[in-house]
Formats: sequence, C-alpha cells, structure tokens
Amino acid sequence: MMRNYDIKFVNKEITPFGGLSLFLKMLEKCHFEEHLASCSLPQQGSNRGYKPIQLILGLFAGVWCGANCFGHLDVVRYDAALCRLLGWERGADHRAYQRYFNKFSQATNQRVFSELFKWFFSELIFDNYTLDFDSTVMVREGKQEGAVKGYNPKRPGRPSHHPLLAFISDVRMIANYWLRSGNTSASTNYLSFLEDTLSRLYNKKVGLIRMDSGFFSGDIMNYLENRKLPYIIACRFNNRIKYSLTHETAWVEVTDGLDISETTYKSDCWEKPRRIIMVRQEIEKRPQAAGKMIKQLELFEDEEAFGKYRYSCYVTSLTLPAKVVYDAYRGRADSENRIKELKYDFSLDDFVSHNFWATEACGNFIIMAYNFMSLFRHALINSDKRQFLKTIRYELLATPAYLGKVKDKHILYLARSLKTRQAFLNIWEKLKDFSMPYSTEKS
Repeated sequence: MMRNYDIKFVNKEITPFGGLSLFLKMLEKCHFEEHLASCSLPQQGSNRGYKPIQLILGLFAGVWCGANCFGHLDVVRYDAALCRLLGWERGADHRAYQRYFNKFSQATNQRVFSELFKWFFSELIFDNYTLDFDSTVMVREGKQEGAVKGYNPKRPGRPSHHPLLAFISDVRMIANYWLRSGNTSASTNYLSFLEDTLSRLYNKKVGLIRMDSGFFSGDIMNYLENRKLPYIIACRFNNRIKYSLTHETAWVEVTDGLDISETTYKSDCWEKPRRIIMVRQEIEKRPQAAGKMIKQLELFEDEEAFGKYRYSCYVTSLTLPAKVVYDAYRGRADSENRIKELKYDFSLDDFVSHNFWATEACGNFIIMAYNFMSLFRHALINSDKRQFLKTIRYELLATPAYLGKVKDKHILYLARSLKTRQAFLNIWEKLKDFSMPYSTEKS
C-alpha cells in the first residue's frame, strides 16, 4: 500500500541530469570551445546577447537531455545547477537560440561547418573508410522556407525538406549534412555535396562509396571513376534493367532462395558499359527479403512468372566476386538506422525555423552533437551493444546531482545506486586519460 505523505520544497539547486557532466568533460578534453571560437561564428550585435558558445553548448545539452524542439531548450534554462556547472550566470530563453540561428546564411554555414567538421575528423585516426550517401524526407507542418511538395511516401502532398547526408560507416559518424527543398531529387547538387564531403576528410583515404538508386547517374559514376573512388550504386529499375534481370539465365545459387549473377550494362547516355551485379530472392523461402518485384505484364506475357522473386541490382567499379560486392553493399542499410536515430533521439526534423539557412545551421550543430555522442560511445562506453541516446539518457544522464564546494574546490554530488556507481566511475577514470587525436581502433 502506498505511504501517506505530504510534500515540501527545498532551496538546494538540484539537476536531474548530473550524468551530463561526463559529456561536458569530454567536450573540454576535446578543446571544443576553443576550436568553435576559431570557426568565425556570427557574433551578437548587442552586449546583452548570449555568447554564441553558450547557445551552442545549450543546444547540445538540451538535445542530449531530450529536448525535441526549440521550446524544450528551456529545460537547460531552468536548470540552475546545470547552468552553474557550465559556468553560466543564467540560461538562455529558447527564443534566443532562434534569433541567433537567423544570423546564419548559406555562405556562413559553408564556412563554419566546413571548418568545424574538418577539425573534428582530423582529430580522429582512421583510414580506408566506407562512405555512404543517402537522403531523407522531413515533413513540415508550417510554411517554412524551402518546405514544398515533393517526394513524400509517408505523407503524400505535405510540404517537406529533402536533405542530403554523408555517413562514415566504420565509425558510425556523419561527415556532412545539406538541407534542400522538398521538391529536389536525390541526385540534385550531389556532385557539389560529394566534393564538399571529401574536402572535410581531406587527410583520409576513401575505401568504398555506397549509394542508393537515387544517385544512379552517369555523371556521378564518371566523377567517381575520374577520382578513382571505388563505388557500389543501386540501379534504378528502368525497362532495360528489368529485361536484363528477368532474361538472365546464368544464376548462381549462393544460399537457399538467394541467386546472384552479373552482366554488363550501358545506358544510352553513358560513355561506356559498366559491371552490373544482379540478385534475386525467392519470396516463399525468404519472405523478409529486400528488393523489388517485377510484374509479368510490364514485360512479356509469355515469360515465366516473375512474381515469386524480389530483385536487386547494383552497378560497381569493383572487380571483386559478385557475392562479395552484394555483401559489401548490404552494410549500407546501417545508414537508415542512423537516420532513424537522428530523427527519434536527436529530433533533427523537429528543430525547424522559418528561415531556411537557420534550420540548416541548427541541423548541422545537432549532427555535431550526434558525432560527439558517437565518440563518447566508442571511446568511453566501448560496449558491444551500440546503445541509442535514449538508452544512455535513462541509464547515465538521468542522475540527480547538486554542485557543492570543499576548500575552494567544486564537487558534483551524484545520486547513484551502489550497484551503478562503479560503472559511472569507470567512465570518469577513462575520461582522465582521454585525449585527441583519438584512434578509433582502440579497444
């Protein structure tokens, strides 16, 4: 039976997010504030304005603590203990964030985030990496700049934005993010986006580039081949591709219900033929198989029933065996998990302003918050289980704490159960040895 009790208030400043101290300490060890100040951020026009660094750290803290729109950033403002921990006299109102991001323009975004991402990835030691490109749809409810009707499979007819993202598969981080209008195709501005992404990773070698069928373009393949960048791109199913798939006879069964073959294909607008890897999976044996079905009426009625298979097709510059190419491309599905995490845990699609470039600027800072979270997981948690932010928030961040002082030294008093204190202390001890540059190959 529940106890009978009354309530009282205390004047002690207590934060429910004491675990955030671990993330803030990591940012300090990375010298994030110093590098951020060197990125030529837009400055406030008034002496009363909040410092840009405070607003960006406030955005990081708010997103990590669960804020899913600008209005929810007040969770940081009203947390006096957290503001004291960060060294702030007072926290910013959520409208201060919106006003500040309105100072960003296209040129400012390009300058600031190119410098910031270059610094971040130059401090990570990895090479011969896999780069995945993808786009996503962000549905909008208002009349924001760039929010127009376009490709929107879940909510047709609604205005949206259609951003491009570049993922580094090996370290589960994001190298680039461009916001685009909702009526743009996946390949629009792609070459500029690719060049910008590679410039951010200028001191590292690309081992493989993977893209979905939205980037199935001869111009893209020519660019990659001229740069000697290995690639695998999913094919767009035009009639000639469908004909090749359904009239192929040299299928090789690699496992029950999965057949692979290969051929060469030359589009009318291509300069040369290219290698095509073809895959078909029998639906009855593999009901969860990925791929597309080809209807019999789309081709020739006198052919066999193609409805029992799902087909996939990939164009590649690799000379590896077909099964190896297929397996290599399957890893690209992890980028979809990253997009889901960005939307559900980091609320990337909910931080939206009327100003197009303000929305892109805020989105890029959220991407950077995601990258630091990924670095935290890799360097300090280092578990075989890749925990999402929501899990980390419940297990680590949600730690009641208050800030005290003993002999001129600040002490953060944390309320953790005895069983979980050691795990928290282990991360704190790892932080003492953490430094940049950091090798992602560390165990």
